[in-house]
Amino acid sequence: MLDAGDTQIMTTRFYTHPLSLEHITPPGHPERPDRIKALEEVFTLSAFDALERIEAPEADPEWLELAHPADFLAKIKSRIPETGIATIDADTSASPKSWDAALHVCGAAMDAVDSVFSDETDNAFIAMRPPGHHAEKTTAMGFCLVNNIAIAARYAQRQHGSERVAVIDFDVHHGNGTQDIFYDDPSVLFASTHQMPLYPGTGAKEETGAGNIYNAPLSEGDDGSRFKEAFRERVLPAIENFRPDLVLVSAGFDAHYRDPLAGLNLVAEDFDWATGKLMEVAEKHCENRFVSLLEGGYDLQGLAESAAAHVNRMMNG
Repeated sequence: MLDAGDTQIMTTRFYTHPLSLEHITPPGHPERPDRIKALEEVFTLSAFDALERIEAPEADPEWLELAHPADFLAKIKSRIPETGIATIDADTSASPKSWDAALHVCGAAMDAVDSVFSDETDNAFIAMRPPGHHAEKTTAMGFCLVNNIAIAARYAQRQHGSERVAVIDFDVHHGNGTQDIFYDDPSVLFASTHQMPLYPGTGAKEETGAGNIYNAPLSEGDDGSRFKEAFRERVLPAIENFRPDLVLVSAGFDAHYRDPLAGLNLVAEDFDWATGKLMEVAEKHCENRFVSLLEGGYDLQGLAESAAAHVNRMMNG
């Protein structure tokens, strides 16, 4: 880490893989390869020249059993078609390369965890798909096949002895899958801001797990001021009291005002602010260890602007 005036220059890894474009969804589906193309375009800007660009490795499928039973994983893999598109549920589909794409997202997440624990980098952003935070322990749903961030958290515990992992989710949809996997596990804190009522219907404040679940639901029409209030009053104090040794972020950008799937009114600056606050926690408690995984964000302009603000803050402290 270098000091440049009042700005701390961070080392940031940026994970991608061509298979993210080969996870094909039906025509008109919001979770589509164009999302990755929009990110690829914005991250060619000179502001991002300093990113350490990494082609994601493929995860050993056995590592996915840290968060999902083997029979569930076998079932999902068996649903991958040889040609065309298969329906997993009403919202979730798979094409011939979808399983391979998911393995590479998990591989990126685990490699990123390795890199922040070995001090090879301060933080990392995984700009890949399919997303993961709706995948419950035994249910694929909500565009998600497996829960990438939950696998990353378990991997950190198994490989690096992490004792307190904080998972923060600011996707507009509640991360029901992540909550399901960690609901009774006080070694993982899960904190979420999200619109409610909205898919998937979970995320009430009363859902507290083993005292490790902190939901901060927002209402349709809420803007950045209410989002920041929820962060200040509920999310940030919970993380501060938890004192994590790793911060993981489910970075969904569909709370942006342009997004077609929800009704919050955030702008790119709000994601920049939230990222900065979470980085302060990571600097204070876990030597900057901070790994962010792409989740939602379905308006391409809103996605690109918000992800750019998020990663720019990661790079510049």
